[in-house]
Amino acid sequence: MSVVKLEEYRERIRKELDNAVDFWLKYSHDTIYGGFFTCIGRDGKVYDELKYVWLQGRQVWMYCRLYRTMDRFRKPEILEAAKAGGAFLRKFARVSSGQWKCAFCLTRDGKAVKIQRTIFSECFYIMAIDELGRVLGDKDMQLEAEQLMEQLIYWVKEDSSGLGRPQLPGDVPTNSMAVPMMLLCLVQQLTDGRGQEVVHKYRELASWCVQQILQHIQRDGTAILENVSPEGAELPGCQGRLQNPGHALEAGWFLLQVSAEQGDAELRQTAINKFVELPYQKGWDKEHGGLFYFLDVDGHCPTQLEWSMKLWWPHCEALIAFLMAYSQTKKPELLETFSQVYEYTFNHFPDAKNGEWFGYLTQEGKVTLDFKGGPFKGFFHVPRCLYMCERMLDDLLANTKD
Repeated sequence: MSVVKLEEYRERIRKELDNAVDFWLKYSHDTIYGGFFTCIGRDGKVYDELKYVWLQGRQVWMYCRLYRTMDRFRKPEILEAAKAGGAFLRKFARVSSGQWKCAFCLTRDGKAVKIQRTIFSECFYIMAIDELGRVLGDKDMQLEAEQLMEQLIYWVKEDSSGLGRPQLPGDVPTNSMAVPMMLLCLVQQLTDGRGQEVVHKYRELASWCVQQILQHIQRDGTAILENVSPEGAELPGCQGRLQNPGHALEAGWFLLQVSAEQGDAELRQTAINKFVELPYQKGWDKEHGGLFYFLDVDGHCPTQLEWSMKLWWPHCEALIAFLMAYSQTKKPELLETFSQVYEYTFNHFPDAKNGEWFGYLTQEGKVTLDFKGGPFKGFFHVPRCLYMCERMLDDLLANTKD
């Protein structure tokens, strides 16, 4: 592929990132109570004032990462928004003083509305506080992030009762890929650039996360299943047959990052073959293009009503995964697949009129939900994808010139 084409990709991605940042800076900030509105309509109007903790954390993290690592986003308004978002989180996200459990959803002024019996609000709280602490040079934030990380590890590996999930007699223990993936993401966040002492502290956990993710390679290596038993066996029923191509692709680039850090060529090959190429082959809609949201490994109709829809975030993960795989191997077929995903993504999701991206398309690729943010879509997957792809393209083009 020509250098001109790579430069064309980078220019479009750079422009889309600037547009996404501008959209959220303009419409999402709550200047009265702090934090961010995430239920934002097509034209930027707020249609619900509820604040979702995981999206608050994601937005703080994304602002801080952009501010810290990209010169053009080192703007006072981005820093001030991140600080205000962080202050809102630290004041209201935890449901009671002295406890680590975070709410899932808050009122505009910070009153808890709902708690989920999962770890994901807490995960993005950690990411936000750690990244904000890096920007501000605040050691107390780093300490808070590490303390909450210890609580998460305890909940996941020792005793989950603190999440409010009693073990019921008919409930089957499950290794859901989301949990080790998120813990691995947090390990990468907490150890990045912090020296061998911190790396050593989390080394065993990182290895455990990788092994837990690899358990999801099933059916003699022909499928990635979303849920398996704690021992890595296939589960019965719909839960056991479930495939989520976007999630597998995201796991793929997490594993690629680990393989690069550790110089592990075998892990890199497994990541590419099983978590990048395989989910794409299984999940790409050959008739209409785009990635299916859910699939059943045995070909039954998935029970999720949205299974055949095309969502924004799996395509974001595919762009990152294929470009990262190409960056590490220089295999042209990986870049060709990146190009295919790129063409579908940029032809269907961006809103040229109002800015940002639509998130939910029909199987045929038509916009079906036209809001720009909601309980699940915020300032995260789109800008993270564009940010990472721009930086990878920068490196590729710099090496080409060298």
